[in-house]
Amino acid sequence: MLQITSPDQLPEDFADTAVAIGKFDGVHLGHQQLFHELVELSEEAGLAASVFTFDRHPRTLFDPAGAPRSIIGPIQKAALLEGAGIDLVLTASFDKALASLSPEEFVAKYLVPLRARVVMVGEGFRFGSGGKGTIDDLRRIGQSQGFSAREVRNVNLGASKISSTRIRALLDEGEVAEAAILLGRNHETTGVVEHGRKLGRTIGFPTANISRAAEGYLPADGVYAGYLLANGVRYPAAHSVGTNDSVAEVPRLLESHVIGRDDLDLYDQIVTCEYVAKVRGWAKFDSLEALVEQIGKDVAVAASLLGE
Repeated sequence: MLQITSPDQLPEDFADTAVAIGKFDGVHLGHQQLFHELVELSEEAGLAASVFTFDRHPRTLFDPAGAPRSIIGPIQKAALLEGAGIDLVLTASFDKALASLSPEEFVAKYLVPLRARVVMVGEGFRFGSGGKGTIDDLRRIGQSQGFSAREVRNVNLGASKISSTRIRALLDEGEVAEAAILLGRNHETTGVVEHGRKLGRTIGFPTANISRAAEGYLPADGVYAGYLLANGVRYPAAHSVGTNDSVAEVPRLLESHVIGRDDLDLYDQIVTCEYVAKVRGWAKFDSLEALVEQIGKDVAVAASLLGE
């Protein structure tokens, strides 16, 4: 899969493209349906299945405090897009220059240089300065620029559409199993294992402390049953998301205990924590003894949920 940040990086001998436009945060089932149709059409028409996306949520530019945090990071996103059969990804920096483009200017700057022959968007898609452009505008402009435009309907689960907002709300409640249904996979956090206070090792439950620069939205504080993937091995694990008062700049941390193992050295390795089910919510303990007792119970519940 070719990854670029500007249309002028597209090789001259690259195929004409069918392009899906969107932020695609989470690459959930709704996005996956769009990509399925994109890849199928591209294969039939001899086009390169391509995605035009952004490096940040558009609200980050206008309302930084109110902008939603990303469900997945750029490395996770690239892997999911490649797995979906995408040939080309253009990740544009969403800045004031891009935000100020009219619909016609957006097409001229990005879609024409990509040699787009088909453009696919989700239901209700808006583009151009102030979100003035609609699917009708895209179709109108496409008639003069050599591409057709298609709108893919939302995918619903129950009475509501599958959306990144809905998934974020579930993760904020710790409902990782329900979020997995909308994502079409278990939610994951990926990062480097760092040295921590090593308290877990002294009480019999060693943990891998995941870097605060990890990719993948942290669910609500609490304990989760899941897996830790390292060196190609998928270990059953109990993940703890919570507050560490000693780390003032980023108090919420992810620690993972591999069930039944105390011999693993994962320091400085990139690992993935996969969330399967919620064990319990956050709790504060009055003594180390009470904490150790609860951890033992948490690990037992996590093992049971995982069928261990």
